[in-house]
Amino acid sequence: MQLLPEPVRRLAAWCAVILLLAGVCYVGIQVAGAIRPAVVPVLLALLCTALLLPVHRRLLRAKINRSVAAGLTCTAALAVVGGAVYLVTVTLVDTWDQIVASLRRAVRDLADQFGASDTSLGDLTDDAMDLLGRFGGTAASGVISGVGLAVQILGMAVLALLLVFFFLRDSDRAVGTLRSLVPGGSTDTVEAMARRAFEGVEGFMRGTTVVALIDAVFITIGLLILRVPGAFGLGAIVFIGAYVPYIGAFVSGTAAVLVALADRGLAIALWVLGVVLLVQVLEGNIFQPMVQSRTVRIHPAVILVALTAGAAVAGIVGVLLAVPFTSAVFGVVHEWQARHTQGGRPHSMGPSAKS
Repeated sequence: MQLLPEPVRRLAAWCAVILLLAGVCYVGIQVAGAIRPAVVPVLLALLCTALLLPVHRRLLRAKINRSVAAGLTCTAALAVVGGAVYLVTVTLVDTWDQIVASLRRAVRDLADQFGASDTSLGDLTDDAMDLLGRFGGTAASGVISGVGLAVQILGMAVLALLLVFFFLRDSDRAVGTLRSLVPGGSTDTVEAMARRAFEGVEGFMRGTTVVALIDAVFITIGLLILRVPGAFGLGAIVFIGAYVPYIGAFVSGTAAVLVALADRGLAIALWVLGVVLLVQVLEGNIFQPMVQSRTVRIHPAVILVALTAGAAVAGIVGVLLAVPFTSAVFGVVHEWQARHTQGGRPHSMGPSAKS
């Protein structure tokens, strides 16, 4: 005689499965955190591979050796990233003192407008600006003096670059390696889900790159028209920041407005703010739907939750990896749904899955 009705037993079974999966995920996160210097380069290399794989395929179609094609692709990517970092660094270093001075003037002007220049509010704003200046200097000296951290980051970057080279060169062996590790009865299913997961990451990286390039071009043109110094460096910040949804746009937009405030004054800074907001509106309503209409599209609420969870688990690295990971999960879920609705038949692969 069964003590519990059928719905209750099913609910208990699902709860047991969910608890088991949660436990496995928790243990996996703890292990990954313990070996973070090895895990982070692998994950970043997978993202870069998904982004650079189309370039590598074009070189292969041009009858270039696989190793040479992988080396050329990595070299080109390194040149682009290095140039962007150089432009960003030069822009911020050259304008940091002007930014702090302009913020001081802006806050004092506001205090004068409200008649608080000779009160504790004025003293408070001066102290805040002094604190901001000291914080900037302290942060810069801390970064410079953190030799151990710098060496660790450099080592992880070199490892990630080497992994990108090997992932690109040996991408044709990935499917065979995966099938050799999976039991025979489920090889087709696991391969299809792995392809869809990689398609989700590749689609996110490709679509984000196109949208980031459009944003950077339009904002750079606006900054050049408004004669804001360091326009190309600020455009590079916009391009890099686009890979972190919402947060990246806020940081890059803030940097552009601050530089404009430092050199051109409050009026031009407001114009720059208007340009940034206009481009972001066009991105959200036109650019992204057009570019990413053929890839895995994720609701903004899901992205916000993923970013929050990624930040809680792994800090800035978790923020960078949250949305690509979510795209991969969505790809797997879509493949699983497609197989069940088609009676177990394999789901057709897009062209990006065939490498």
